[in-house]
This record gives sequence, structure tokens and C-alpha cells, in this order.
Amino acid sequence: MQLEIRPDPAEVGRARKWARSRLAGSGIEDDESLAETLILLVSELVTNAVVHTGCPAVLRLSLPSGAAESATVRLEVADRSDRAPVPRCVDGEQTGGRGLALVDGLADRWGWSPEGAGKRIWCELDRCAQSREAAEACGGGVSAYEGLAFEAV
Repeated sequence: MQLEIRPDPAEVGRARKWARSRLAGSGIEDDESLAETLILLVSELVTNAVVHTGCPAVLRLSLPSGAAESATVRLEVADRSDRAPVPRCVDGEQTGGRGLALVDGLADRWGWSPEGAGKRIWCELDRCAQSREAAEACGGGVSAYEGLAFEAV
């Protein structure tokens, strides 16, 4: 399932609402921590696409069908900018520039790849019945860029 995103900051709220509506049929409850994390990641990746590229984008969600206790949720944002995400060091006073560092900390896996004339940034969350520490047993914990802050461009 996918949503077309216009290059307008108001689209971030629309993307969050769209993602929440898709969770209902997937067996992921609104108050489940996976849902909260997914919505935050939608906000970060769509904001990066809208703010840093000024191009339309496409938000894609791959959600498990049914109430599986162990499944992977994949979020992708494809945009028309061919500029790769680049490391950005931010100081404690800056209010921006931490989006992909947040994605790195919250997602079990994430990365990016060229797509046509643009790129695709993706992340995955593993749904496990156990705690976050046990999520590593489900294949989580792989960081694309350990310890670096990034700016999507």
C-alpha cells in the first residue's frame, strides 16, 4: 500500500493519519509500542523527503496480515532527489538535523538505495512478543550508520 506525498510540510500529518488507518487491519493495535514507533518513523522520513528535497514522494508500508506475534513491518519513502543522505553533525542547540539518527536508533534495520532518478529510504521494525532486547533475536539491531547523525537531502 502506498500514499503519494506532495512537497508540502502539511503532508507529514496526512501521512501519519494514513499510516494509523492502515494499522487497524494489520493486527497492530494503536497503543502498541510498534505502532507508536512506526508513526514516529513515518513523520521523520516524510519530513526529510518534504523539507530536504522539495519533490513529491511516495510513502509505502508493508504490514503483516492478521495478528502475528512475530512479523516485520517495512516503511519506505521514495523521492525524486538523487542526492544521498549525508552525515551531519549537529550541536546540542540545533533544533533539526537528527531525523535519520532517530531512525537509526528506533528501527531494527534501515538504509537507502538509488531508485530511478531518485532514491528510496527504508526501515524495518520487527514485531516480537518479547522486549526490545529480545528483538535482536528476531534479527534486529542492525544499524546502517552506527553513531552518526544524518541529513536527508
